[in-house]
Amino acid sequence: MDFQLKTLDTARAANEKADALVVLVPDNHAAAAGPVLADAIAAARKAGDLETKVGKQLALYRPVGMAAARVVLVGAGDGSAGAVRQAVGTAVAGFKSLSSVRRIAILLPEGLAQPGAAVRAAVNAAADASYVYTTTKSKAEGRRIERVLVGVADADAVREDFAHAQAQVAGVEFAKEWGNRPANFATPTLLGDAAKTLGKLARVKVEVLGPREVAKLGMGSFMSVAQGSQEELRFIVLRYDGGPKGEAPVVLVGKGITFDTGGISIKPAGEMDEMKFDMCGAASVLGTFRALGELQPAINVVGLIPAAENMPDGRALKPGDVVTSMSGQTIEVLNTDAEGRLVLCDALTYAERFNPRAVVDIATLTGACVIALGAVRSGLFSSDEQLAADLQAAGDTALDLCWRMPLDDEYAEGLKTNFADVANVAGRAGGAITAAKFLHRFAKKYPWAHLDIAGSAWKGGQAKGSTGRPVGLLLQYVVSQVGKASAAPKAPAKPARKAAAKAAVPAKKAARTVKPAA
Repeated sequence: MDFQLKTLDTARAANEKADALVVLVPDNHAAAAGPVLADAIAAARKAGDLETKVGKQLALYRPVGMAAARVVLVGAGDGSAGAVRQAVGTAVAGFKSLSSVRRIAILLPEGLAQPGAAVRAAVNAAADASYVYTTTKSKAEGRRIERVLVGVADADAVREDFAHAQAQVAGVEFAKEWGNRPANFATPTLLGDAAKTLGKLARVKVEVLGPREVAKLGMGSFMSVAQGSQEELRFIVLRYDGGPKGEAPVVLVGKGITFDTGGISIKPAGEMDEMKFDMCGAASVLGTFRALGELQPAINVVGLIPAAENMPDGRALKPGDVVTSMSGQTIEVLNTDAEGRLVLCDALTYAERFNPRAVVDIATLTGACVIALGAVRSGLFSSDEQLAADLQAAGDTALDLCWRMPLDDEYAEGLKTNFADVANVAGRAGGAITAAKFLHRFAKKYPWAHLDIAGSAWKGGQAKGSTGRPVGLLLQYVVSQVGKASAAPKAPAKPARKAAAKAAVPAKKAARTVKPAA
């Protein structure tokens, strides 16, 4: 989609040629008479036909004196970014099925407290409302809306926000595309190929490791999840080198389970098709790198994606098996459907080699987080106060909300076991928290945060599809760190290769089926 930014007021907007003109009307809109569009708004409000409650609409068809074929006046409430997002989304969604609407102009009201935030909200809402998935449809029409013009009181004052919004849209839609693809169109191999396409962007480098390389690293926990599938695992490493050479990077780790049956602890059949979305953490990392390639901020970022299927064949991991992670810690697998933490823990150990300023993992990890927070906010867990505050602030700014959850040591008690260093589950109570505590064991050498996006990464029902979250949050967080002093430890962390060498042999043993004693 082509987005454009232009300085407009009601007088010039009336002369803007478009298939549809969307005019946002906030609570404090001045009712004074003026040019034709301002007169129409004033008359509609006086008659009581136009409410300024967010999303309320009044549609005009070929109004006299206006160039646009359709004019929609939309209530924008208090004019906040959230209100603008809802108003624009509602209006644009109404045009999605009209083949005659290809060019839309959106006029944002003057006098907004945060015009830059409103521009970001409008651009993202228009893109989201007009998005169409087509990859696996035989006779599918693509997106009908081709151009969106955003009119503001002063275009020069918000160009940076406009550029950020365009980059975010590119990233969100890349994440949506890969999140929405069915598992046979988004295997670990194909996910690796998707990452390689990002290597064409400026400052982005990509490396994709296969089973042999992963075995050499000693990622026994990751390998154990993949061993029940005919699809080979992939470990994807992305680097965006926008900052000074040697500056500690932000590391983003995305769970890449391209399909999750639950393994031997198999899931119920109902809605199992939605387990294609279990790689939305990986998709959000890919989407963030797509956005970074557009925006080109001055910071270093690393992306790590352990990608695999979780399948229940004769070689699959069994409840009670013990595997050895890259860190050397052994894990008793009490439930094979708690596989996300098994692939992430090895990626978190691998992250040590980058001496990161911060590590954020993103995963559709637990149904318990959906019960706790629903679909509105992602769950945020962190061992570092500043990192948690920065992520919370980024989510608020991007309208991609998260909520801080506890990480008390007492929650780790249920992970104790007689047969390994740690168990991979701790019962139903506080399931999202105990999952985070498991990951915390492997993230002690750097500031770390975990985003559980099980409730926010996709929608079910008639609206079923990937949301592209939390690309907006991640992009805003990364950009907010530009120019800040590195939070990395002064002394470089020990290379992960040493731990890998110790763990390599037991990891291979743990990845194989062991015959029971006679």
